[in-house]
Amino acid sequence: MNRLWTLVCKEARDGFRNRWVIMITLVMTALALILSFLGSAPTGTTSVSPLAVTVVSLSSLSIFFIPLIALLLAYDGVVGEAERGTLTLLLTHPVSRPEVILGKFIGHLFLLTIAIMVGYGVAGLTIALTGEAGFADQEWDSFRRLLLSSVLLAAVFLSLGYVISAWVSERGTAAAMAIGIWLLFVLLYDMGLLALLASDSGNGINGELVKWLMLINPTDSYRMFNLTSSSDTALLSGMAGLSADHRASDASLVLIMLSWVIMPLAAAIAIFKRRQL
Repeated sequence: MNRLWTLVCKEARDGFRNRWVIMITLVMTALALILSFLGSAPTGTTSVSPLAVTVVSLSSLSIFFIPLIALLLAYDGVVGEAERGTLTLLLTHPVSRPEVILGKFIGHLFLLTIAIMVGYGVAGLTIALTGEAGFADQEWDSFRRLLLSSVLLAAVFLSLGYVISAWVSERGTAAAMAIGIWLLFVLLYDMGLLALLASDSGNGINGELVKWLMLINPTDSYRMFNLTSSSDTALLSGMAGLSADHRASDASLVLIMLSWVIMPLAAAIAIFKRRQL
């Protein structure tokens, strides 16, 4: 446990020393504030909570931004150190290969958690304090769900990034695969699903099948978890018409995302154990 904690602290120190975590936090805060103010402006004096609009806006930002940052952070966690020769030096110390993967994963997740909590927290508090509705009357439950699920989404793509990093032998290949994974889960999968639905014309694909096809993708599970959390977020996101029979429970959505964390992380550890240095 002490060795694992040392590795976690090392990754955290490296992140702060390189100042990338500060840059990401500032960028995330700026984007969150811009989206929050632009999204909440049209609500005016309606009964819709400005914070609910912010949750919808930040959910869209998270789906595009968080997976990309997590993959770019993790893709060279193993292969990058192997190319620089520091991985061999690290393994000469009394530390196991699973501890190396877990230490890097936890350290990077800690840094991403800071960026998410600070960036989204500043945006949420600003909207709540400047809105016409009372501070306690805002959609705080939906906002808490957004924060926790965003950290979980970051963990999913960190795990996928470590699978890539443990598998390939060149940083360039790892970077290309990371971008490919991002395109697949964030853009191409949903485009393919839409094309399938358009070509079917509602004849052979039922709502239950569509639901499970969406749940296979962790970004869609994240979207459903946040955008169907309340009547306001469902209405604003266009998901209010989703049939109750086709909604997935919160527990199943969280379990799916956790599976996308645990299974790739276990695969990364297994691949790294067999890797020749």
